[in-house]
Amino acid sequence: MLRKGSWYSSNGSLGRLFAVLCLVVLSVTTAGAVPSYSRQTGLPCASCHYSPPELNAFGRKFKLEGYTFATKAEVSDDKKDHNSSLHLLEAFPLSVVFDTSFTSTRSTVPGTQNGNFQFPQDVSLFLAGSWGSHVGSFAQVTYDAQGDHFSWDNTDIRFAGTNGHLFGKSLTYGSTLNNNPTVEDLWNSTPAWGYPFVGSNAVPSPAAGAIINGGLAQDVAGLGGYAMWNDHLYLASTLYRSEHIGGSQPNPGTGFGINIRGLAPYWRLAWQTSTPNSNLEIGTYGIHLKSSPGAITGLEDGYTDWAADFQYDRVIPQWKNDVLSFRGTYIRENSSLQASFAGAAASLVPNHLNTVQGNVEYHFGTRFSGTVGYFDVTGTRDPLLFAQAPVSGSASGSPASNGYLLNVSWWPQQNIDLAFQYTGYVKFNGAGTNYDGAGRSAGANSSTYLLMRFVF
Repeated sequence: MLRKGSWYSSNGSLGRLFAVLCLVVLSVTTAGAVPSYSRQTGLPCASCHYSPPELNAFGRKFKLEGYTFATKAEVSDDKKDHNSSLHLLEAFPLSVVFDTSFTSTRSTVPGTQNGNFQFPQDVSLFLAGSWGSHVGSFAQVTYDAQGDHFSWDNTDIRFAGTNGHLFGKSLTYGSTLNNNPTVEDLWNSTPAWGYPFVGSNAVPSPAAGAIINGGLAQDVAGLGGYAMWNDHLYLASTLYRSEHIGGSQPNPGTGFGINIRGLAPYWRLAWQTSTPNSNLEIGTYGIHLKSSPGAITGLEDGYTDWAADFQYDRVIPQWKNDVLSFRGTYIRENSSLQASFAGAAASLVPNHLNTVQGNVEYHFGTRFSGTVGYFDVTGTRDPLLFAQAPVSGSASGSPASNGYLLNVSWWPQQNIDLAFQYTGYVKFNGAGTNYDGAGRSAGANSSTYLLMRFVF
């Protein structure tokens, strides 16, 4: 579990948890639809998305096949025998996402102003498209206004084979090089591309979140493989190591709360079935890792995350082909915190965390969407993992947080998004009132978020 009190500074003392790794509000908004794919395929964004980043059946197939489908001109040279061929897009597959936002919490965070306007909140550059006949990418670099720097973001580079067969049925297979468990996934029910699709980096965030729910994002590098059999059964697995962008290499582990010892295996199993007007997916995913906080030797903390997810999309022909979507996931994290316990960062060795997330979304064509979401986190009370502190801490040592999200998005054009999102907390870091021991209520952290996104 990524939790307050489990992060070590370079001198070995306890530091503050990175709130960007929490499950509820992502500090950097995610983007999944980029115009370089439209330029490559000659198709509008709506061909792959109900609304970005939510993939439809065609979008999932495009990703499964390595982002390589193209209709536009390319430089090609077909060779045989011992001569290499060439298939290279004439247009460079580069795209930009520009976000600007306004955020206001119900009650001001002490010592700060309320009503924060960020221009920009962030800017992302994408190298997204076909690199060859079987190789393509989704590679993102993001400028963060609060940090005032660019950093590597979600990246998935893959090789795909599309003409395989197994037991007389179609088989699409490939390999992926990526930096975030679940970023290679095809559905919007797993963490990397799950709801909420946008979020503010100017609001307090719950202290607890499962490792697989963003806790390793952009901090690892992994190589894996995947396969889709008969358009029904999807299997994937990736082995990860800590990467620590911005840290020294070779990695000494100093200053990082998660240092993977050996390899961390991630697994994914999903089954999908479809009719002309519906698509259903049910699946499971998870990860197991051993980590030494602040070091690469010594005692280890162990984490095992098991998760189940589902997604159901229903096209409604009677209502001009509007789409109703249901998505949900449950994550159970079991941890054995030997290293944290020995370092007085945890008061118990065995810990667990339960996470439930779900949402219902209605797509009014491709111009409007409305979403209602719910989240709930519960787990082991631990006054060292979840220490008391104003705003960010827990007076009871409990990781429990729950609440709801409301989102309305308007796409006047398929590459321009205007969104309103409200996040309401019923419980925050263990309680509804005076959760931090300094008199702050959970509802004080409820927030209104307005986003303008331009994709070009």
